[in-house]
Amino acid sequence: MSIHENPLRAEKRKKLHALREKGINPYPYVFENKASIANVVSEHAATLTAGEKKPEFSYKIAGRLMTLRQMGKASFFNVQDQTGTVQVYVKVEELSEKDRAAFELVDLGDIVGLEGFVFKSQKGEFSIYAKSFQILTKTIEPLPEKFHGVQDIEIKYRHRHLDLISDADSRKVFETRSKIIKEIRRFLDDRGFMEVETPTLQPVYGGAAATPFTTHHKALDMKLYMRISPELYLKRLIVGGFEKVYEISKNFRNEGIDRTHNPEFALLEFYEAYTDYNYQMAQFEEMISTLAQKITGSMKVSYQGKEIDFTPPWRRLTVYDGVREYAGIDPEKASDDDIFQAIRKNGGDIDEPGKRGEMIMELFELTAEQHLWQPTFVMDHPVEISPLTKIHRKDGRLVERFEPFAACMEIGNAYSELNDPEDQLARLKEQEANRAKDEEAHPMDEDFLLAIDAGMPPTGGVGIGIERIVMIMTDRPSIRDIIFFPTMRITK
Repeated sequence: MSIHENPLRAEKRKKLHALREKGINPYPYVFENKASIANVVSEHAATLTAGEKKPEFSYKIAGRLMTLRQMGKASFFNVQDQTGTVQVYVKVEELSEKDRAAFELVDLGDIVGLEGFVFKSQKGEFSIYAKSFQILTKTIEPLPEKFHGVQDIEIKYRHRHLDLISDADSRKVFETRSKIIKEIRRFLDDRGFMEVETPTLQPVYGGAAATPFTTHHKALDMKLYMRISPELYLKRLIVGGFEKVYEISKNFRNEGIDRTHNPEFALLEFYEAYTDYNYQMAQFEEMISTLAQKITGSMKVSYQGKEIDFTPPWRRLTVYDGVREYAGIDPEKASDDDIFQAIRKNGGDIDEPGKRGEMIMELFELTAEQHLWQPTFVMDHPVEISPLTKIHRKDGRLVERFEPFAACMEIGNAYSELNDPEDQLARLKEQEANRAKDEEAHPMDEDFLLAIDAGMPPTGGVGIGIERIVMIMTDRPSIRDIIFFPTMRITK
């Protein structure tokens, strides 16, 4: 879109100047005692009969003028506020001279205020009979031509305000997103968790395998990183004696953009002392199933034409069992070359064998994840890919970790958190050694290691991707549909 003047903008600007010439302020400061449209409709729509008027029930409403039908000296128009839309009827001759002048210069998209009483038209449509009218905001930019929604995806994401103005379903998605976050907070607050805040700008990044965004602080003359995860700071709080903490934070990863990834995204992480990943698996499925019930009215959710049943208990699938089932190879018996060849056969792009655990995980991702439509806990990952996770109590090649999947998407990540300071130091040293060839490997964070040295109790930690949960609960195929302002390429 362009902000350069065009005939439609020029015509609207002409009306703006005409209002001022008539002594009408097109941008007044306040509109008091506004009633919500939804409340007015719900209170009276069901009790009125066709053609019935109720002058004793008068209200002031305000919102954006979305349609206008002029019929001689009378007009019908629709006004939309955040809560809904209502039809308004006005006889121009009944308005004051000032109000009549304003009405004659109104355009679609203008924000208007009016006062009137409730009635139903002869066709049975609930309406407001306007007795006064004013323009509260004169607009310059025309609305999109199609009021059933912005059709151009580029406009929809880049100019979200137009999408929200014209598409009630889109507004509903973002209202639902807000409700989801409120319900998550309620779930954790009711269980004694404390909400906290940790730094967005960090001198050492960590908590995930990701490439960070970098910046420079002038006063301190130091390089800083945008947070990729709050994990290492939240664990410090567990060390400090807060036994149940959570944070809903914005995180930033310098990675590709696709249907399920945006460089800036919302993440919930919570940590609970004296628990492990088994406890957190049960709590996770309780949280999401409760959320589904509250948001959609059922634990069975329709997503992209297929049902997802969040009713506990969910399926538990180990990484090794998933490779056996979906790749047709037994990771216990296969050689490194067997696993490497299976990766190549299934579309992997590695050129030479790597660490065994990393190859097993990649083979799982290539063959198993596409089948995980129903909620599934993928668990017991190879130790090589999990530097912050406790060694599995029954198998030293694995760690106590789970990743919940639904709709073939990873929706979270969780550990029995590593609290052995010597093991943690050794694994971060190994990660540091890998940084020359893997830019997503963890850097050494000595302050975090000092915190672990001070003693962290046994702890279960969980991360949940807010956007992916919202995608499922609102039946939206792309993460861009549920982020107000997704990252977009700059246009010239």
